[in-house]
Amino acid sequence: MMKKLYRSRHDRKIGGVCGGLAQYLNTDVTLVRLIAIFLFIGTGLVPMFLTYIIAWMVIPEEPRSK
Repeated sequence: MMKKLYRSRHDRKIGGVCGGLAQYLNTDVTLVRLIAIFLFIGTGLVPMFLTYIIAWMVIPEEPRSK
């Protein structure tokens, strides 16, 4: 079965991008969020901010459980 990247419905702080990425990579969401924060600071905020906003718009939200 092929894995798909979705924004998380359950593990979100802002848009669920980091939570969904952590689920996809099968890792801890705190680690993904820390890496994101370091990338925000390291890139001068604007490039990573734009990347996050684009990911928020492009990555579909996790389907609802039935």
